[in-house]
Amino acid sequence: MEKRDIGQSGMQVSALGLGCMGMSEFYGQTDDHASMATLEAAYDAGVTLFDTADAYGIGHNEELLGRFLKGRRNEVRIATKFGLVRTPGSYERRIDNSPAYIAAACEASLKRLGVDTIDLYYMHRINPQTPLEESMEALVKLVEQGKIRAIGLCEVSPATLLRAARIHPIAALQSEYSLWTRDPEAGALAACRSIGASFFAYSPLGRGFLTGKVTDTASLDDKDFRSFNPRFAADNMLHNQRIVDIVKAIAAEKACSPAQLALAWLLAQGKDIIPIPGTKRTQYLRENLGALQVTLSAGDLERISAVLPAGIAAGDRYSTEGMKGLNA
Repeated sequence: MEKRDIGQSGMQVSALGLGCMGMSEFYGQTDDHASMATLEAAYDAGVTLFDTADAYGIGHNEELLGRFLKGRRNEVRIATKFGLVRTPGSYERRIDNSPAYIAAACEASLKRLGVDTIDLYYMHRINPQTPLEESMEALVKLVEQGKIRAIGLCEVSPATLLRAARIHPIAALQSEYSLWTRDPEAGALAACRSIGASFFAYSPLGRGFLTGKVTDTASLDDKDFRSFNPRFAADNMLHNQRIVDIVKAIAAEKACSPAQLALAWLLAQGKDIIPIPGTKRTQYLRENLGALQVTLSAGDLERISAVLPAGIAAGDRYSTEGMKGLNA
């Protein structure tokens, strides 16, 4: 398994991580037994980065990972997040970056995960009403206490990332990045590289759309948040289908699946980029890992970027509620 650095933290992880959110909610029915089997299969295949958050399943996802971690804590890296405060049974959220909340959230995550230290601790979203300096000071204190090893930020603007890095080294930025969401190319990637931070790409398969397996929302589970995601609305989905058609055509030429092509494209954008595709099924995990065997030439990359330019997707990335705190 190829390894990539987590910024300048001294930690390395597998070139592909595993996003665990869907094991708890947002993508239909969940099954802890199947999810545990997927975690085990990822570990056996050499995956060493497991990404979670306290908001996923409102604690359930961290507890699930906590059970998986027993006996193998020193062999993997755990990234989790704080800041999105949700009410059970609701998609609504508020953002809390206050020092008191950060301290309490960290303690709760450590307990659920069953660990003494979190490898990479992200601020999930930014609330501009709390001074960034106060939030960063709270995180620095956690580093000094040995409760977290490295600090990360999610979905922040380049200016905020650079501002935070002047207070303490930022090891990673996590934002959505894929063949239908190329926003990070507008400044976030350059900002990461200027401070030596890694970029963790979530939803690298466009919430499953780029795989070609999601053709309409009628087939989705009633608990699947894509049912009310703007990019999956009927008119937008019809427009976005052409993106999938292009991905499928190029994937066929490269003798790989659409998912593998999408991930291989991301992996080729730089050794500082670590995609974290999420899945709760071993079959899709194995398919995703096959992207590591796909080689794209400079010509391939130039062609893909030309036919799938930034801004090609129709619809916002999230509903109004989900857009809270993005690019803050």
